[in-house]
Amino acid sequence: MDLTSYAELAVLLVNSGDALDSPDGARRLLVEAGRADQAERLTRADLQTLRDLRHELIAVFAAAARHDEQSAVDRLNALLIRHPVHPQISRHDGQRWHLHLTEGGRLSDEYAAGAIMGLTALVTELGVDRLGLCQADRCERGYLDTSSNRSRRYCSERCASRANVAAYRARRRDLSGAARRA
Repeated sequence: MDLTSYAELAVLLVNSGDALDSPDGARRLLVEAGRADQAERLTRADLQTLRDLRHELIAVFAAAARHDEQSAVDRLNALLIRHPVHPQISRHDGQRWHLHLTEGGRLSDEYAAGAIMGLTALVTELGVDRLGLCQADRCERGYLDTSSNRSRRYCSERCASRANVAAYRARRRDLSGAARRA
């Protein structure tokens, strides 16, 4: 079972923006998460549960970004209690038998179980410092750092590029200002 793909569900939810403002937006999010088959089962209760979960997951990522490991772990433990994980053995699409998390119940419960278990596995295997919030100005999107040297600081190449260009321009301004004063 690839728990990183489950952890990506958490990142997708954290970064969902206004997608959870409407059932149609939530359905598009589910399709993006590779759960198109579940999108039609979405209820208003699921939508509210996903909104609440998003806020709780943002708090986990924020604690990790502050290097507050204990708070991040405490929050994950609380989520594991609130959203129990029910693993099941499954086989589909010509694959071998493998483990899936929650194949039944409400859609939001399935999504929550996968996202929370994925983050939990990632944190216990790789460390809390593998969760983060983008360090680009005015961006608060979450990310998983799966790099070998734990160097990720931005949610995307776009934010990394913007931050690097802004830093370059700031250095040039500082240098030209210093040259004028000299």
